Amino acid sequence: MTYYPQVPFVPTPYSVARRMLELAEVKPGDVVYDLGCGDGRIIIMAAKEFGARAVGIEIRKDLVEQCLREILRLGLQDKVKIIHGDFFEVDLSEADVVTLYLLTSVNERLKPKLDRELRPGTRVVSHDFEIKGWVPKKIENIYNQWRTHKIYLYVVE
Repeated sequence: MTYYPQVPFVPTPYSVARRMLELAEVKPGDVVYDLGCGDGRIIIMAAKEFGARAVGIEIRKDLVEQCLREILRLGLQDKVKIIHGDFFEVDLSEADVVTLYLLTSVNERLKPKLDRELRPGTRVVSHDFEIKGWVPKKIENIYNQWRTHKIYLYVVE
């Protein structure tokens, strides 16, 4: 398992997370993967508010444990799954939606895996960092508290 200290845990604000899921048009029955899911807020929101099944992949054990506690507290264990591991080593082919809040450099390394594993029509939503070489279907700016967040929506062709 490779640890990526260059990607610090910075939680996506709830309003930005909600807008990411809205832009991706997440609906009941969709499978949402969050790569580097942190405290699990996006996957929990996807299940609770959008009716999706959700899978979070997180390399930090403390964050995985935090996610699991919250999933159990909310009774979402039948809709939300956490994988303690490296998202470069997890098969993403069942995803309908993939959410990212990584760095452009990590997105660049991830792009060949996404190209290989994601089906046409899969929506990929990236918070603040683009995926070079892909053309976004939509870019939206959201002002939250003290700064503007950029959301990139991509659809796999």
